[in-house]
Amino acid sequence: MSVVPMTATAEQSAQSATTREPRLRRLNGLARPALGLILPVGVAVLWELAVRFGLSDGRLVPPPSVIFETFAELARTGELQRHASTTLARVAAGFGFGVAAGTVLGAITGYSSLASRLLDPTLQALRAIPSIAWVPLFILWLGIFEESKVALIAVGVFFPVYLGVMGAIHSVDRKLVEVGRVFRLSDAAMVRRILLPAVLPSYVIALRSGLGLGWMFVVAAEFMGASEGLGFLLVDGQQLGKPAQIVAAIVAFAIIGKTTDWIIAAIAAPFLRWEDVVRRD
Repeated sequence: MSVVPMTATAEQSAQSATTREPRLRRLNGLARPALGLILPVGVAVLWELAVRFGLSDGRLVPPPSVIFETFAELARTGELQRHASTTLARVAAGFGFGVAAGTVLGAITGYSSLASRLLDPTLQALRAIPSIAWVPLFILWLGIFEESKVALIAVGVFFPVYLGVMGAIHSVDRKLVEVGRVFRLSDAAMVRRILLPAVLPSYVIALRSGLGLGWMFVVAAEFMGASEGLGFLLVDGQQLGKPAQIVAAIVAFAIIGKTTDWIIAAIAAPFLRWEDVVRRD
């Protein structure tokens, strides 16, 4: 038997496997998001069937077909885009202010024990205040316009980011800091080369948690006399007895909220490739 054909066959098999690998990786990347749709789509199909077969009248919880028609009608008239863009702008503004304040104060209290003893007790007490308790105060201070809504969202975003940054700095391995001191790193170099990489994974989680609370707080904010926004659609649907509109607004919140969360995770992913952790495929 000739050796050359066997060698050629082995090379062809290796090339074929190399060609299939990126294709399988792409298919796997498409399959993972699709798996996440199984549960909501399955529940929607079951509820649609339950209404179609008369097991429920679908009056208080409309079937997916009615919700989709309402969603399409809101999109056709432009109302959905207008209300969604208004809510998104409010969340973006509140998220920006909340992240900036939470990052700065979290870094200060995490790095300085004096600042932690001075500031943290007050901030922890403020964190215990229910979100709705801020509403009358912000209305009194800032009125019922955009400023009070953005301020309320910023409060919701601030505390997860603050706690995440402070806790991440406190949990940095002491040996890493001692190595930096052995090499006589300056404070700026210590932050850049040791603290920042160690804190980054927890910081990303804090950002995603803060964003989630921002989407929760925007509903309370838009209950404060708003004439636009997805929260206004909720109130309008309640007052006019339109459950399909209420559920359509909730679905819009879910879609936009999940999309913004995915954007943060996608932006952070290249900066976290160095992590030596167990990854689920």
